[in-house]
Amino acid sequence: MNWIEHPVNLEGEKVKLVPLDSAHFNDLVNVARNMQIWEYVSAKCDTDDKTMNFLRSAVLKRGTGEQYPFTVIDKGSNKVIGHTMFHNLVQVHKKLEIGWTWYHPDYWRTGCNRECKLLMLAYCFEVLGTGRVQLQTDEINLRSKAAIAGIGATFEGIIRHDRIKDNGDFRNTAMYSIISTEWSIVKAVLQAKIK
Repeated sequence: MNWIEHPVNLEGEKVKLVPLDSAHFNDLVNVARNMQIWEYVSAKCDTDDKTMNFLRSAVLKRGTGEQYPFTVIDKGSNKVIGHTMFHNLVQVHKKLEIGWTWYHPDYWRTGCNRECKLLMLAYCFEVLGTGRVQLQTDEINLRSKAAIAGIGATFEGIIRHDRIKDNGDFRNTAMYSIISTEWSIVKAVLQAKIK
């Protein structure tokens, strides 16, 4: 049995997160064509084929319980604006990671990411009973680091030479987390920032 029971639908004021489905693929490929998204990502979905392979794999891995991918939809326009997922799921230790989050740049700094993270974190801590949720990014990705810190995650340090980027360079990873004892404070702060 998978830890996350399908389907999971999360809805806020601005966005809704629905299970990734093949019906979303073309819209997500169109979003992914904006190269600003992939500037600091080690494994880029910077071609239509790479994006389609990533999306197909994410749906397959949901079936095996390895990850749970979402399509992010703007509620006002009902437009697909991006993707995010739960991955690195370790039920026995009550931990997982939120990642592979990307939005069309038109939705950067609009509050959509914060609301997505509030919805996802509430699901993690209040439904799944996680003890730890981690988030990570390239140490040179200042925008992503600011976004992760902005949702209330604690910086834990740099994992040196954590992975190899598509260009062959090593990526140093900035690691962040939120743990269950911090959730009530993080939730209150996020709710205040979204209003």
